[in-house]
Amino acid sequence: MSHTVTVEQYESLIQAALQARDGSYSPYSKFRVGAALLTAEGETIKGANVENASYGGTICAERSALCKAVTDGKKNFLAIAVAADVPSASVSPCGICRQFIREFCPLTTPIVMVSSTYQTGDYTNDQQAVNEKNKTTVTMTLEQLLPMSFGPDELKMGQRS
Repeated sequence: MSHTVTVEQYESLIQAALQARDGSYSPYSKFRVGAALLTAEGETIKGANVENASYGGTICAERSALCKAVTDGKKNFLAIAVAADVPSASVSPCGICRQFIREFCPLTTPIVMVSSTYQTGDYTNDQQAVNEKNKTTVTMTLEQLLPMSFGPDELKMGQRS
């Protein structure tokens, strides 16, 4: 099932990720990250990174949003936006987040990485032109971020009848 995400939906998703970033609890690294998921029902679900003095207990924004969504019964997503406090739009989900996203999203899911210099209206259908002009977003699919991935389908292939 393929859904086209509109420019307006991307803009709203990006704004939600930027807002979620403000909810970050990052007293140790001071590295705030927000994420937003667009569900197949058109809802936006936000999450932020939450650090812990025991660093292993830290949860990233992407996993925070996904856990919130799944807990609320949402398991079909059309797009993800991730925003950090850096001027580069190249801050992408970490490895464990990519694998976590893989559990719930098709490989074709677009992931929009947003710079701290993003201005409302920067997102357009012509990402190449936007990136060349002001480099405030980079959009890649999950498959581009996690090539040759291992997911739920591979586990099913290994099961014997």
